[in-house]
Amino acid sequence: MAKLATPSALPRYIQISERLIREIAAGRLVEGARLPTEKDMAADFGIAVGTLRKALADLEAKGLLERIQGSGNYIRTSGQVESVYSFFRLERVQGGGLPTAEVLSVERRQKPSDGLSFGTGESADRIRRLRLLDGDVVALEEIWLDAGQPAVQRADLSESLYLYFKDALGVVIAGVEDRIGVANVPDWADVRFGVGPGQRAAFVERLSRSEAGAVVEYSRTWFDETKARYVARMGKG
Repeated sequence: MAKLATPSALPRYIQISERLIREIAAGRLVEGARLPTEKDMAADFGIAVGTLRKALADLEAKGLLERIQGSGNYIRTSGQVESVYSFFRLERVQGGGLPTAEVLSVERRQKPSDGLSFGTGESADRIRRLRLLDGDVVALEEIWLDAGQPAVQRADLSESLYLYFKDALGVVIAGVEDRIGVANVPDWADVRFGVGPGQRAAFVERLSRSEAGAVVEYSRTWFDETKARYVARMGKG
């Protein structure tokens, strides 16, 4: 286990729960594994035991944990589990990792001429962010939300953009289409990304659809393949 690396808009118990969900999905916590004592886990994460217990209760409610009185807490794997980061596909090279984000800019702009077609209008809210896993910068993100949706307010953005879309804007992302390749890193790249502008990097383009089936978001992500992998899991196991 590792301490939470960066501040987050998400409650700390949700951060812990999401980290453990991703560790289970990555196979780093396997069926039947006994977790360390609650005291030791809380110390490892740098949180209060009460906060840890809320995280474990969340896992238990999702069918991922069995708590046996006098014995301990045991991992129970299942199928697809609802997660704040269900659509976030980047993991550390060794698997898992807690996603966080740092917003670089939010602006309403004309839609990019070099991107995939989406939405109905000519303008969109553009969000540029750094993405981190366990506090380490692994990716650049540029997200475009169709201006037909409510305007994005930077001050209200949470670590999970899709959670913000749902709770603040009433926009539920129900499905995504990802296209993976390589591309040049953009000139606005933050130096902390570690791959300079113009250099080649792993690249993901995404179109996101609402519950009604409308394409409401276009995004592009450049990530450092020495630090992260794109992972999509399908079916059981």
